[in-house]
Amino acid sequence: MNARREFLTASGALSLVPLTAAVGNGAPTPSADIPGPRQTHPIVLSTYSLWRFRNDDLRDFDKCIDLADEFGFDGVELLLYQLEQNELLSHSKLMSYKRRALSLGLPLVGMSTHQGFVTPDREKRKQNIDRTIGQIEMAYKLGIPAMRVNTGRWGTSGSFDRLMKNRGIEPPLEGYTDEDAYPWVIEALEACIPTAEKCGVVMALENHWGLGLTPEGILRIVNAVDSPWLQITTDTGNFLEDPYERLEKIAPQTIFVQAKTYYGGGQWYSLDLDYPRIGKILQKHNYRGYISLEFEGMEDYRTAIPKSLELMRNVFPRV
Repeated sequence: MNARREFLTASGALSLVPLTAAVGNGAPTPSADIPGPRQTHPIVLSTYSLWRFRNDDLRDFDKCIDLADEFGFDGVELLLYQLEQNELLSHSKLMSYKRRALSLGLPLVGMSTHQGFVTPDREKRKQNIDRTIGQIEMAYKLGIPAMRVNTGRWGTSGSFDRLMKNRGIEPPLEGYTDEDAYPWVIEALEACIPTAEKCGVVMALENHWGLGLTPEGILRIVNAVDSPWLQITTDTGNFLEDPYERLEKIAPQTIFVQAKTYYGGGQWYSLDLDYPRIGKILQKHNYRGYISLEFEGMEDYRTAIPKSLELMRNVFPRV
């Protein structure tokens, strides 16, 4: 019996226990200050936690969905880069993932995508707009309500490893500044808004690299577009300095959270994140949505992911 079924069995048994007895045993009582019966965040598994751009055995979505069920997660966030070209072109294959998740009672709640609007080349920006629109339509087909998007970056670092050595900072192309790039990104995301609205898929701009490196950059773009169909994906591990003050700034417009852990030491860096403090920041701004685990450590996933899930459950407990 896997962890998910054990939890469901235990939950069924608990329903037979009188409420007074449960409270007397130390179970938390609902707070009248928080509306609604649910006072928890569903914890989902990002398939990035398994594949990590390096483990071909874990590239397969079906296997990732099965492992999310086995570990006891509440849903799945898909990393689109994991799909091979033949899968992208096969509607029936895409729908098979949706069916598999349904059969396990695991919703597909997020999709992480990549695009690059930080370029003076108008044609390249148009190609990335078309790509992003196609990704929105794919999320719609899969029943996914939120899609992680990025600004893109200048690409002057040469490699991602070098970018990480420079703490995510890279110089603009010669003759340009970041000020030139903001209008490019804003215009591109505005072009995607009609499709996002039609499909009911919220684009969630991540605090990532490029113009998303700072909360000020993220907010400048999101506020300029000024649409409910462009909000923020908060990644707990992408502010390398002063993370809590920066997370606080973007929390009010956060629609999705990616929570990083680094058991065994990170591939590029490790952060000793104070998750109870992060939980309080999100609670302060009434964030009640999904928490997607992005495990980024070097420990074996079979031990690190269950530990990460336990951490998230403790920070965002069920009531």
